[in-house]
Amino acid sequence: MKKIEAVIRHFKLEDVKNALTEKGVHGMTVTEVRGFGRQKGHTETYRGAEYAVDFIPKVKLEIVVSSADAHTVVDVIVNKARTGQVGDGKIFVSDLTEVVRIRTGETDHAAL
Repeated sequence: MKKIEAVIRHFKLEDVKNALTEKGVHGMTVTEVRGFGRQKGHTETYRGAEYAVDFIPKVKLEIVVSSADAHTVVDVIVNKARTGQVGDGKIFVSDLTEVVRIRTGETDHAAL
């Protein structure tokens, strides 16, 4: 099993979610996050005063899938979240050793 964490732009969330649902992904966790990478923030003007925005708001998706489906999920996220601009985000793929469904006690693939 694989855990896929994707940090993407807010306005791309619906496109990514809809495409993943069409591919049979049954669940995901979405968190609003802030951070920076190469773009290192930017400056904005509010009431005539300029200030630095160091942490850019993003959305983080967490998805657990079988190892066989991981490549497809990553491809969908890349294709739907890409704008071609700096700040499109990152995808992290990790191995999972165990998953447990709390309600039933099912483990691993049965828990997905």
